[in-house]
Amino acid sequence: MSTIDSFAAKQTLAVGGTDYEIYALDAVDGAEKLPYSLKILLENLLRTEDGANITADHVRAIAAWDPKAEPSTEIQFTPARVIMQDFTGVPCVVDLATMREAVEELGGDPEKINPLAPAELVIDHSVMIDVAGRIDALERNIELEYERNNERYQFLRWGQTAFDDFKVVPPGTGIVHQVNIEYLARAVMTREVDGVLRAYPDSCVGTDSHTTMVNGLGVLGWGVGGIEAEAAMLGQPVSMLIPKVVGFKLTGEIPPAATATDVVLTITEMLREHGVVGKFVEFYGEGVAQVPLANRATIGNMSPEFGSTAAMFPIDQVTMDYLRLTGRSEEQLALVEAYAKRQGLWHDPSVEPAFSEYLELDLSTVVPSIAGPKRPQDRVILSEAKESFRQVLPSYAGESGFAEEEIDTADAGSFPASDPSTPDSDNNSGGEAPAEHRTEGRASKPTPVEGHDFTIDHGIVSIASITSCTNTSNPSVMMAAGLLAKNALERGLEAKPWVKTSMAPGSQVVTDYYERAGLWPALEGLGFHLVGYGCTTCIGNSGPLAPEISEAIAENDLAVTAVLSGNRNFEGRINPDVKMNYLASPPLVIAYALAGTMDFDFENDPLGTDSEGQDVYLKDIWPSPTEVEQVIAENISQEMFSENYKDVFTGDERWQGLDTPEGATFDWDPESTYVRKPPYFEGMGAEPEPVKDISGARVLVKLGDSTTTDHISPAGSIKADSPAGRYLREHGVERKDFNSYGSRRGNHEVMIRGTFANIRIKNQLLDGVEGGYTKNFLTGEQEFIYDAAQAYAEQDIPLVVLAGKEYGSGSSRDWAAKGTKLLGVQAVITESFERIHRSNLIGMGVLPLQYPAGETAESLGLDGTETFDISGVTAMNDGETPKTVKVTATKEDGTEITFDAVVRIDTPGEAAYFRNGGILQYVLRSLVKA
Repeated sequence: MSTIDSFAAKQTLAVGGTDYEIYALDAVDGAEKLPYSLKILLENLLRTEDGANITADHVRAIAAWDPKAEPSTEIQFTPARVIMQDFTGVPCVVDLATMREAVEELGGDPEKINPLAPAELVIDHSVMIDVAGRIDALERNIELEYERNNERYQFLRWGQTAFDDFKVVPPGTGIVHQVNIEYLARAVMTREVDGVLRAYPDSCVGTDSHTTMVNGLGVLGWGVGGIEAEAAMLGQPVSMLIPKVVGFKLTGEIPPAATATDVVLTITEMLREHGVVGKFVEFYGEGVAQVPLANRATIGNMSPEFGSTAAMFPIDQVTMDYLRLTGRSEEQLALVEAYAKRQGLWHDPSVEPAFSEYLELDLSTVVPSIAGPKRPQDRVILSEAKESFRQVLPSYAGESGFAEEEIDTADAGSFPASDPSTPDSDNNSGGEAPAEHRTEGRASKPTPVEGHDFTIDHGIVSIASITSCTNTSNPSVMMAAGLLAKNALERGLEAKPWVKTSMAPGSQVVTDYYERAGLWPALEGLGFHLVGYGCTTCIGNSGPLAPEISEAIAENDLAVTAVLSGNRNFEGRINPDVKMNYLASPPLVIAYALAGTMDFDFENDPLGTDSEGQDVYLKDIWPSPTEVEQVIAENISQEMFSENYKDVFTGDERWQGLDTPEGATFDWDPESTYVRKPPYFEGMGAEPEPVKDISGARVLVKLGDSTTTDHISPAGSIKADSPAGRYLREHGVERKDFNSYGSRRGNHEVMIRGTFANIRIKNQLLDGVEGGYTKNFLTGEQEFIYDAAQAYAEQDIPLVVLAGKEYGSGSSRDWAAKGTKLLGVQAVITESFERIHRSNLIGMGVLPLQYPAGETAESLGLDGTETFDISGVTAMNDGETPKTVKVTATKEDGTEITFDAVVRIDTPGEAAYFRNGGILQYVLRSLVKA
C-alpha cells in the first residue's frame, strides 16, 4: 500500500555530499515536547502513513500525547529490522519454511514468504560449558557444539540462502546483543525507496527479551515472541498502545567500590518496585552524559528484569564516541549526528521533556550488590549477603533446614561457616557425613567428596561464571575482573577446588583486549579459561558439574549456589544440581570463586593468606577505578572491532564446510529429531473458523506468582525419564546426545513434551511435588503433564491454566505459548501477565484472562478441581472484543463459582490475530489475498 504525507514531512537532509529523504518531526505540532522514545514512534508513523492501518489521526495522537492519561490509542509500529538468536530463531525459520508450503497449498506464491526488512540471526545460545578450567576448553566445547547441532546449523545455512535479506552470524562469534551494539546496530538506517535514498531511525524487535540492550545506543527496540518477530519480518507491524514513559533522572557519579553491575541491580530493584510493566523508561538529565555507553547498554539490557518494554538513552556525544570506537564508518557517523540533530533526537540536558512518572537515582549512593537467590530484582547489599543467605537457606535446605529459634549452637561442631573445605571434627574428610547440625547459626551438612580431601556444604559456590552480554559487553567490569584475578594470584590466592569456573565473553573483542592487557594468565591461573562465545551459564548451558561433586550434592540434598555475571537467576535455570543462583559483577564472580561459599562476609572474612602469612581481604585486591580506566585506555582500540567484525558472516571452516540443502522450500527429513514441520497450518482454510465459547474445560496446571517462561518452557537439560527424553530414546537418540530443550526448539514433538516440565515448577494440583506433573482428573492419578494432556485430547476435553501474578515473566520464549496451545490449553486465567507472554498467547490463539481486580483463585475459592465454562467469547465473531467474559467453575459436588474475567486482548490488531487462530494464520491469509 502506498504511503501518504499528510503533514508535508518529507524533506531532504544533505550530509557530506549525499542527499537523504527524511520525514521531519518538526512538521508536526507538539513533536518537540515529546520524550525521545515517542519521537522515534512519531517518525515511524509519519513514514508509514497509508491512510488505513496508519492514519493522520494516529500521528496526531502521539503529538498530542498526554503523559498522565492511561494508554488507550493503538498504533502500528513498523520496526526497521529484526534480530534473532538461534534458540528462538530456528523455530522462526521453521515456521517461515512451513508457511511457504502453506501459501502454495492455498494457491499463493511461496516467494511472498520472505523478509521485507533486514533480519539477522546470531548463533549464541547453543554452546555448552562441557569442558571448563582447561586450556583446551574453547576448542573442545566448539567441537561438541557442532556435533550436537549439525542438523540445526545446516537448516540455518539453508535459510540464509533461501530467504532474501536474512543473514546468520555463525557460532563462536559472540552474543546477539553484544554483536548488535558493537556491529549490527546502525543508529540511523538507510534504504533506497522508489529510487530515493531514505534515512530513518534504526529500530528493531528481537526474539530475545534482552534486545533492549540496544536502547543504550539510542535505538528503540525490545523483545517479542518468535511468532511476532516472524510477522514483523513479513511486513506486519507490531500492534501496541502509545505507552506511558517513565523519566529516570541520573545524577552524581558511581563511587570507587561500586560497578556498573551494582548500578543496574539498584535500578532494577527501584523500577520493579515502582511498577513499569508495559511502559517505556527513559533516562534524562545532566547525569546522562556521565554514563559511559557500556553502562547504558548494561542498564538497557536489564529492562526485562524491571519489566519495562524499553529503557532508552538518547543519542549524544557519548553515543558518537562509542560508534567511532567500534569501527563504524566516518560516513555513517556523520549521518547519525546530522540526522539526530536535525530531528531533535540529540540529547539536550537543558530541555526536560514531559514524562508520565518520575524517578531519580544519585549514582554516588550505589553500593556493591548481588541479586538472588532466584530473581534479578531481589537485590542484596554485598555487606549483608552472608546474613541474607542464612535467612533464606532453610527454605532451600529441605527437611534439613531449621528455623533460627531451633538452633542449638552448643553442639554446632567446629566446622567454620566461611570455609567448607575445612574437615569437620567429627568427619575428618572420610567416611560417611555426620548428621546435620548447626554451625554459627546456619544449617551445616559437611559432605565428603569422593577422591578429594575436602568436604562441601550448604551454600558452597559450585559455579562461578563470567558470562552474558549484560556484563561482558562492559570493559569496565571485565577489566576489573582481570585485574582482580591478577592481584589475587600475586597474593597467592586460589579458587576453591569445588567451584566450576568459566569465562564466556560476548564477543571476540574481549579476548583481544585481555590478551593485549596481559590478563589471560591471571584469569586462567584461577580457572577462568575461555570456554566459548555465547550465553552459556546465563541460559542454563552451564554444563555438568564434576561427577563426584554432583553425587555429593545429591547424596545429602545440599542447597548449593551459582554466581554468574548474567541477567537471569530463576529457579532451575542455571544447573539441575543448583538450588540458589546469584547475579554479581564479573569481579565479584571471581571473588566468590575465591571464597568458595555464599556464607561469606567480604568485609570481615579473609579470602586466604599470602606467602608471608598475612590475611588477604577483598579490599586488598580490588582494583581502583583509575587503574581500570588506565588499562582500558591503553588496551582497547578501534582496530580490534574492525578486525573482529570484518568477516562476521563468514564463519570458520566448520561453518563453511556444512553440507547445505538448496531450494526455495525445505526438504524435511522425517527422521530428524531437531527440525520437523509443525502442525500449525494443517487443515487451515482461506477464511478463519468462528471462535467458540469454552465448555467443560479442566485445569491442566495451577500455578502461583512469578511463573516464568523458564517454568513453562525450559531451555535446560532433558531428563531421561521425562516425556521428551522418552520420545528421543524411542527415536534412537542416546542419552549423551539429548542436548537441551533450547536446541531442539525446531522439533515441536520435543517441545510439547517439555512444556511445563521445569524441574522446579510447582503445580498446586499436587501436594509437595516439583516437576512436570499434574493430576489427571479422568483417572485421579498423578501423571506427566504431557501424558494427561494427551488423555484429555482423546476425549476432546479443552484445558485451562490458572496462575497468579506476573505470569510469563522472563525470556521471550514463543514456545511457552506454542507448547501451551499444542497441549490443548484454550485459556489462561491469571492475576496479571508479563507483556511478551500475553502477546505470545494471543499470537497462538490462546485466550488470556485475568481475575476481577483484587480477586485471586484463592479468594474466589478455586482449587483447580473444577470444570470451567467460559461464555461471551463468541462476541468476537461480530468484530467486537468484550471487556469481560463470564467464567463458571463447577465443583465436583455441583457448586458453581461465577466471575467476570477481564479479557486481556488489548488492541484491535490482537483481536484480529485471535479470531484467525493466531498471528501467523492472520499473516498467511493476508498474503494469499494480497
